[in-house]
Amino acid sequence: MLGNYSSTTEFYLLGFPGSQELHHVLFATFLFLYSVALMGNSVIIMIVCVDKRLQSPMYFFLSHLAVLEILTTSIVVPVMLWGLLLPGMQTISLTACVAQLFLYLALGTTEFSLMGVMAVDRYVAVCNPLRYNIIMNSCTCTWVVIVSWVFGFLLQIWPVYPTFQFTFCKPNMVNNFFCDRGQLLKLSCDDTLFTEFIFFLMAVFIIVGSLIPTIISYTCIISTILKIPLASGRRKAFSTCASHFTFVVIGYGTCFFLYVKPKQTQASEYNRVVSLMVAVVTPFLNPFIFTFRNDKVVEVLRDGVKHCCHLFRN
Repeated sequence: MLGNYSSTTEFYLLGFPGSQELHHVLFATFLFLYSVALMGNSVIIMIVCVDKRLQSPMYFFLSHLAVLEILTTSIVVPVMLWGLLLPGMQTISLTACVAQLFLYLALGTTEFSLMGVMAVDRYVAVCNPLRYNIIMNSCTCTWVVIVSWVFGFLLQIWPVYPTFQFTFCKPNMVNNFFCDRGQLLKLSCDDTLFTEFIFFLMAVFIIVGSLIPTIISYTCIISTILKIPLASGRRKAFSTCASHFTFVVIGYGTCFFLYVKPKQTQASEYNRVVSLMVAVVTPFLNPFIFTFRNDKVVEVLRDGVKHCCHLFRN
């Protein structure tokens, strides 16, 4: 069953090493993180949609970021949880593997585009506050978000297509908990060096391309904040950017380690740990980063809790 294949219709996800007892502990841990990620990001989407105090470009982008986090973690985590419950190896069809890899990469690309856009939004808010409503009007924000989504999905069609055009003649066991591209390339007997180099250049283009406006924006933001004479004014200006800046550090840090490397087929343990950060930990942290570090969101949540408590009492 696991012999050599000139072509294959399914793969075997090796998942996590260890005993079944360890798998049960991991299952409970990841289920908790996944549940909190779903609830937290859903709450962000809901309050942005219903509360007028959050009807601004910053929170409009934040709601789309929350949607991306929900979709990204939902593409990977349910498959991973099911694999942890199975006594043996988990099988995944070729079609499901293609779909999972494409959606995972497309949503990640969209997220990077959106993070760059949010950095520019914070730059306009801090450095050009009087023109903010003119520059970041509803039409501009809508089109920017549409372009980010379309760009993310169109750009990843070509990288995913050649991955599955290789001849998979080695045992079709993917040493990860999802269809990781690096591990898939390991299964091919074809020469993948050139393709890996192209993937590396695309990762540099996507990640560094969205990081450049982020760096420029925050350089200008920090320069502007330092010129504010009052400490309270500096604190207020920085608080509007703190959440996004924290998310940028976590998001770019993990993805640099995972994708911006010439050799895509490197150690499976390395890929597994960093993939967990991207697919599980970051979506879990996102609601906390954008709520506890944002006074307006905390105020809206507090009022919502008070309103719910009032309804229950009556």
